[in-house]
Formats: sequence, structure tokens, C-alpha cells
Amino acid sequence: MKELGIQGISPRAFVTTTRDNTKLENSPNLIKDEALQVTSIDQVWVSDITFIPTREGWLYLCIVLDLYSRRIVGWDMQPNMKADLVINALRMALKGRKPAPGLIFHSDCGGQYKAGRFRGLLKRYGARQSMTFAGNCYDNATAESFFGTLKTELVARLTFETREQAKAAIFEYVEVFYNRFRMHSSIGYQSPAEFEKDVA
Repeated sequence: MKELGIQGISPRAFVTTTRDNTKLENSPNLIKDEALQVTSIDQVWVSDITFIPTREGWLYLCIVLDLYSRRIVGWDMQPNMKADLVINALRMALKGRKPAPGLIFHSDCGGQYKAGRFRGLLKRYGARQSMTFAGNCYDNATAESFFGTLKTELVARLTFETREQAKAAIFEYVEVFYNRFRMHSSIGYQSPAEFEKDVA
């Protein structure tokens, strides 16, 4: 590696993004049942929060991902992890996709996802909330995988001076590259947009 000028990418400091509010009830896990078959778009959405380092401080990113097509259907970025972060991401997804009642929305048991306004929005659209309990990351592995890809392909290669600079780069990565061009083995080496077009 030294001879070739190759350098490894060191992981950044761990930041906790799941803050469980134990005063609020968890929703049941609706996707751990092996009988559940995800067979169409807008049947199951998964969501999670991660952090992006900038010289101004952390930028928190929430995404909503369609489990069938792997498409990012909603997102929001804020300098904090308040409930508006997940509410805005959900609103974007609902406005753009207009899912039929019965959609399963799956996340971890973070307090943002238990907020009354968030749960009210799900109820208004006839969506069912599902949660992974603390300590079990496997049910939400698809969202975690996206964050790993984002950080490897974009964040680890750049130093963001400002949160606005990070927002612009992440927007371009998600909308211009990831959704439209990045191939996924799980959907036949197509991009999410191509896959959805073929199954429409």
C-alpha cells in the first residue's frame, strides 16, 4: 500500500443517533416475521438517522428507503436530531409517493419516531408503524447499508466546511447518482429508478 500510495480510510468517532424515549411505547416489529414477503414498491419503507461531520459541527441526515426497490424516497438534514428531522423526511416521502393505506414504516425505537406528530402523520395516511428494539440492528440493515455506502463513496472522500456544503453534496449523491445510476445486486444490478420502471 505504501509503495502504491494507497491509504486506508479510518472510521470516525461513533455518535449515538438512537435516543430511546422509554416513557413512550414502542411499536411492534412487523417485518421480523419470516412470512412477510416484500413484493411491491411502497409496501415497506425503512428509515434511520446518521451524522455527517462538517467543520461547523454535526449534520444529521434522516432517510426513508423503499425496501423493495432500494430507492431513497424521502430525506431531511438538520443540525439537530429533533422530531422535525424524521417528520420532514416522512412528509417528503408521502408527498412524492402517495402510498396506499397499509404501508409499513419501519425504524429503530428512537424517540423521534415515537413523537406524537410523527405517529399522527403515519396514522393520517393509514400507515402502520414498525420498530426494531434496541440492540437489534439486523431488521434495519438496509438503511444501515445505505449509510455505509454514502460514507464510503462520498463523506470519507471530502471535508465539508459548512453544513450547507454537505447538504448540497448529499442531495446530488442521492438524487443524481444513487437513485438513478448506482447499481444494486439485490435488484438485478439495476439502479432503483431503473428497477421501479421495469416493475411498474
